[in-house]
Amino acid sequence: MADRTPAGASAGAAHHRLRAAAHRHQARHPRAAALVDRLTPRSVRARTTLAACVSVAVVLSVASAAVVFLLRVNLERTVEADTREQAQAVARLAADGRLTSPLPLDRGTDFIQVVDANRTVVAASQNLTGRPSLAPAGHSNGHGTFNLRARGHAHHQRVTSIAATTPTGPVTIYVGASLHTADAAEDLTTAALAVLSTVLLFTVGALTWRATGRALRPVEAIRAEVAAIGDRDLNRRVPEPRSDDEIARLAGTMNAMLQRLEAAGTRQRRFIADASHELRSPLTVLRTQLEVALAHSDPDVHTDLVAGALEDTERLQALAADLLLLARLDTTDHDWPDEPVDLADLVHTTVVARGVEPHPIAVHAPTAITVPGNTLWLGRLLTNLLDNAQRHACRHVTVRLTTDRASGHAVLDVTNDGPPIEPADRERIFERFARLDDARSRDDGGTGLGLPIARDIAAIHKGTLTVLDAPGTTVFRTRLPIPPHHSRAGTQSSLRPS
Repeated sequence: MADRTPAGASAGAAHHRLRAAAHRHQARHPRAAALVDRLTPRSVRARTTLAACVSVAVVLSVASAAVVFLLRVNLERTVEADTREQAQAVARLAADGRLTSPLPLDRGTDFIQVVDANRTVVAASQNLTGRPSLAPAGHSNGHGTFNLRARGHAHHQRVTSIAATTPTGPVTIYVGASLHTADAAEDLTTAALAVLSTVLLFTVGALTWRATGRALRPVEAIRAEVAAIGDRDLNRRVPEPRSDDEIARLAGTMNAMLQRLEAAGTRQRRFIADASHELRSPLTVLRTQLEVALAHSDPDVHTDLVAGALEDTERLQALAADLLLLARLDTTDHDWPDEPVDLADLVHTTVVARGVEPHPIAVHAPTAITVPGNTLWLGRLLTNLLDNAQRHACRHVTVRLTTDRASGHAVLDVTNDGPPIEPADRERIFERFARLDDARSRDDGGTGLGLPIARDIAAIHKGTLTVLDAPGTTVFRTRLPIPPHHSRAGTQSSLRPS
């Protein structure tokens, strides 16, 4: 009879059929598919546990099917070897003409039957004595199958047939062995694997659920702390686990971000306070001048007061323009401007437009250095540097434009011969509303925003603005990158005093 299909293979085929049917059902019923999506676990803990259980279940199913299949094949080979050995022994007896009836059975065989070419029983074991010849029923799994109903056995049989030659003619020998032991072993192994797989699956699920919960506990603590932090609680920090893993690094990153936000909030509040102070001072002076003008009828006094009020109004206008520009630079996400800007031409044009007061400006620049950028912003950067240089220079200001071929940067130096800046103050001057000489800067019309605006513009252009350590002078150096396709620097230098 046919070999029985292993339980694992049947389960695998049934699983594929169920999945195919489920996909067809989802395609025909989108509402059902949406319901399935809603039933999918939303938490990381549940999804991780489900994924672990499904993965282990698949591995266990494949492994169990392989074990059952190999066990079945091994047991059937053993039974087939026993039946073939018995059949060969009977074939030797037939060749020697020593067939007797009944034929003795060896261990592991159930019956023997020898038939001639006319399907007449020549000899048989005792349990088939007087029975008709076995009727072939076909082939299954590469083995011949026979109708064994005459024996009344319901379990599976493995029948081996070989041909032999006797003194009276050719015969066919059939030796059958029961597969009951193989079937019992397969059933027992399948049941044991099913129980062990179920226990293992539940164990993996429980361990994964517990381990994932412990791993995600710091994440939940971080989430709860971040949710509790408001715009006025930026000094708070999330708890950092002691372990050196991804979650600890996440907590460190979150705390670093909170520190930056706190610093930004502090700078913003200080900036608002400074801006309020800077606006209040000229407004107070302007109001005083207008009140005095109303109280006096002398035309000369009126003229002086109106001139002073106009000067304070201009200062207010310049301060408002600087504040608006800073707000734009702070709140806008800028891409690197890619408009080609000829720095040499920009320098010459800006210097000529300024004139020679209060100090002349000497320009040293190559014929052409082109960088990607925004012409208006780069012009504002240069104007702010020149304003600062002329405000603090003693006799003259120098602008030098060169190319640093090693780093691929355009280098713009604005130098004045005024008092040098102390090393401790070289970063503080780029803070908003910072003044090293407050009274002189305010009298000269400085707002304390020119250098911060210039540095922000340089940063937007992927450049830098720093103060060099130059004895006897003050040098502001701006470095702007020159992409290869924008590099077009000349080799000659010129001197253009304005």
